Amino acid sequence: MSALRQRIIEIIRQEGPISVERYMALALGDPQHGYYMTRDPFGASGDFTTSPEISQMFGELIGLWCADLWLRAGQPPISLVELGPGRGTLMSDVLRATKAVTGFHDALQVTLVEMSPVLSDIQKRTLGQAHPHIEWATTIATLPEKPTIILANEFFDALPIRQFQKRNQAWHECLIGVDDDSLVFGLAQEPMRMSGPGGSEGDILEYAPISETIMRDLARHLVQFGGAGLIIDYGYTQSGFGDTLQALKAHEFVNPLETPGEADLTVHVNFESLELAARESGARAHGPITQAELLDRLGIDTRVETLIRKASPQQANDIRKARERLIEPTTTGMGHLFKALAISSNDWPTPAGF
Repeated sequence: MSALRQRIIEIIRQEGPISVERYMALALGDPQHGYYMTRDPFGASGDFTTSPEISQMFGELIGLWCADLWLRAGQPPISLVELGPGRGTLMSDVLRATKAVTGFHDALQVTLVEMSPVLSDIQKRTLGQAHPHIEWATTIATLPEKPTIILANEFFDALPIRQFQKRNQAWHECLIGVDDDSLVFGLAQEPMRMSGPGGSEGDILEYAPISETIMRDLARHLVQFGGAGLIIDYGYTQSGFGDTLQALKAHEFVNPLETPGEADLTVHVNFESLELAARESGARAHGPITQAELLDRLGIDTRVETLIRKASPQQANDIRKARERLIEPTTTGMGHLFKALAISSNDWPTPAGF
């Protein structure tokens, strides 16, 4: 039994069943044994692969999205912020793709918001001398007080959620308890007072209070200092019912309760709730649209043709395959499953693609 699993079992035996939200926070962020605190989870040798790791085209197009926005906003001194930067691949591609944009790098201060010391070290190696003004932060509370462009690719899906299930015409919070030495799902005995969600017997309702709080804070920052943000993640555009909690280990789905701290836990992002949180905080919201729509509008096909001109036949084939993977339109393909939402202050232009 892993040390974190044993610790969670001891917490439950001492304090009683815990919420899904607390379980996710422990499994992913425990300072000693949390999943993101102890490893590099990305790529073929890890547990999952993100869009920036699939192809440089993704980061290059996002970089040009940033530069275009900055140009149309009047070229102010700016803070470029990435939330959950992974290995630093996206930011590396963004900075490389925008080097030729006159004045853009001179106007930049780059901030990477990362809680994992392991990943922070990898990001520092990846970025090297990519920009003279790069700093790291562990929360969004200390973002620079200036116009800001925020990037968040596969950030919100890893934030803890609460789950509720409808039983006997009432909503009960889903909890995690212990049966012998196994972690098991159960329901709180006392129902929650919840108005409006409707639903049928057995339905699961997910609520992401941490995600909404972060979105409100980001939106308020943009409203106060100016700027825009781009959120890309897998999720849904209309609130509904369903259990989306999942665990990935070595690119395979596993039981979310089996190996806490050793598997990635994620949920599908409720883009409707994020959009509402941004609007309630005074920001403009654009989208959401699918990742395929965004990349198409940003010119991925033009970028493919440019790269192919200088590529070998094998490289050209790899480039085309990467494009297909990024924009795959099937219900489980990245092009459809992943959505893009932009938010902005009222005095900034509408971001490209929206």
